[in-house]
Amino acid sequence: MAEFTMELNDEQKEVRDWLHGFAADVIRPAAAEWDEREETPWPIIQEAAKVGIYSLDFYAQQYFDATGLGIPMAMEELFWGDAGIALSIVGTGLAAVGVLANGTEEQIGTWIPQMYGDVNDVKVAAFCSSEPDAGSDVASMRTRAVYDEAKDEWVINGTKTWATNGGIANVHVVVAVVDPELGSKGHASFIVPPNTPGLAQGQKFKKHGIRASHTAEVILDNVRVPGSCLLGGKEKLDQRLARAREKAKKGGERVKNAAMATFEASRPAVAAMAVGTARAAYEVALDYAQTREQFGRPIIDNQGVAFQLADMRTSIDAARLLTWRASWMAINGKPFTAAEGSMSKLFASETAKKVTAQAIQILGGNGYTREYPVERMHRDAAIYTIFEGTSEIQRLVIARTLSGMPIR
Repeated sequence: MAEFTMELNDEQKEVRDWLHGFAADVIRPAAAEWDEREETPWPIIQEAAKVGIYSLDFYAQQYFDATGLGIPMAMEELFWGDAGIALSIVGTGLAAVGVLANGTEEQIGTWIPQMYGDVNDVKVAAFCSSEPDAGSDVASMRTRAVYDEAKDEWVINGTKTWATNGGIANVHVVVAVVDPELGSKGHASFIVPPNTPGLAQGQKFKKHGIRASHTAEVILDNVRVPGSCLLGGKEKLDQRLARAREKAKKGGERVKNAAMATFEASRPAVAAMAVGTARAAYEVALDYAQTREQFGRPIIDNQGVAFQLADMRTSIDAARLLTWRASWMAINGKPFTAAEGSMSKLFASETAKKVTAQAIQILGGNGYTREYPVERMHRDAAIYTIFEGTSEIQRLVIARTLSGMPIR
């Protein structure tokens, strides 16, 4: 087990500097254009693939970093460049985590490479959990998967929403209900292979922020997938469902479901994204405050501005510390006994919203225009308190964990 440290080793620093260079030279110069276009930035994803950032090897290297700091360090640097483009680059990772958290070794080896494609033909993947009537309340999920034993196929019907890369993905990972009587404990995850009949993109959403990232509905109409596409396999599913039924008879004991397993693994990564956006806005505001003069002196000489910057930097560093702690705990198998993953996501996302708003205030009228990037950063930051569990849900998870109550 690696000791917890806030100091990156030489190899991590080299990767960090490499990512920062890509974010500064490739992502950030393209940010305003793709935000306005509201389209997936395929050329930027391909550039990321060419240098090895958008690849299974790079993702696995960071994911299995023994210190746990590989993923949060990478997320922070890429999202420092631009949240919308960065999410287009890393969005496939959520589907990959879904497979890593629930799949067999054979499924991991088969499907994750197909999520990324190759340098000459990049692909993306989508994780589909939320529904029009079931976001944070996963127990209300209506998408059904029914097993056709004669053909060894699962038949999936339902509508998913808010799916990053939904409809344009090569591989979709879909969470569906297999036993409605068990609520959230009766869920399972399925791979929907490329070009499977019955899967279609629904509405593409025009968003307030992260506009370079594709978000859409995914409609599943009698989608048939082979039995081998059930993540973890049917034997494992049957055993889990049997345990859930038995525990339900005894009064109900918490059982982790497929969607929650994915979200628990990804929350510190989302926190790191928020840290990157907050840091970017803070740096713009700091530079502006040092160079912008009013009444014959830089505005940073005014306590009202200086104190804001002090609070911004303090909150960013605190958010990073919580994020790195949760990431280190996760990789070293330490349980989140105080919902440390949710803590990191809650604090970092709230910090990003506050810091980007403060950055606009420091820039004044300039900050409110699209000539300066903090306006876009503020719009982007709004998503962090919403997706993968709203701030209210994070507080609920933390409170229930501290009190010993079940998290449904």
